[in-house]
Amino acid sequence: MSEQHTSPLAPQSAPPVSNTPQNALEIRDQIAAIKNLDELTEHREIVTFMRRSSPLNTSQRSALEDYQHLILDQHAEALQSGDLRLAFAQPERPLTVEIGFGMGRSLVQMAKANPERNYIGIEVHVPGIAQCVYEAGLAEIDNLRVIDGDAIKILTAMPDNSINCIQLYFPDPWQKKRHYKRRFVVPKRIALVEEKLEIGGTFHSATDWEHYAAWMLEVLSSRERLKNRAGEGNAFPRPDWRPMTKFERRGLEEGHVINDFIFEKIS
Repeated sequence: MSEQHTSPLAPQSAPPVSNTPQNALEIRDQIAAIKNLDELTEHREIVTFMRRSSPLNTSQRSALEDYQHLILDQHAEALQSGDLRLAFAQPERPLTVEIGFGMGRSLVQMAKANPERNYIGIEVHVPGIAQCVYEAGLAEIDNLRVIDGDAIKILTAMPDNSINCIQLYFPDPWQKKRHYKRRFVVPKRIALVEEKLEIGGTFHSATDWEHYAAWMLEVLSSRERLKNRAGEGNAFPRPDWRPMTKFERRGLEEGHVINDFIFEKIS
């Protein structure tokens, strides 16, 4: 995976993003409506996630105690200072932040495969946090920390130009039009991503929802500080270093097309 962050990857082939001129115009209008909402001086806070209550199994309950050193709580120095790099013994290493890692298996696999970089996972689903630290603890992985919290607030507190890669894999597509404002990929939140990425750093998103794929491409392509590593208007070929996730497998079984997008911060 490290190659992604040190040299341009050469796209071979990727599924075309279905986006007819009519669809593109409709998506632009929808995005513009969200931008107008952001400009209102008074509106209630909009979150990109929904907390779900699920029981913990025995190993997950034990993991929250046995591997609590892998979980950053509100008293952790890194969270209090806002600089997540301080959570690691070698804070100078490149930092990858994954937003919404689900049950965490792919994140653990990536951390294990790339010991030369540090990983932060942000999630609000407690069983997912517990499962992630359980698997990381069993594998004796020490370059991974997880946080139960709002990714927007956590990113906002981070120093600018401090993150090498931000990952967003198979986020909630928020399919209803009235919920589009909850999508992580909207202009205001991508502007925050731009601030926190270092020059040459990347934002990597993946989705199996056709409308969200076209939406992501429209939002990301309009950013002057970002460059599409697959070329203008293209999705990136599925990277072999991104482990298969449960949501990706489910999408494939349902006949969905998987789209990856990797955009590099250039200014």
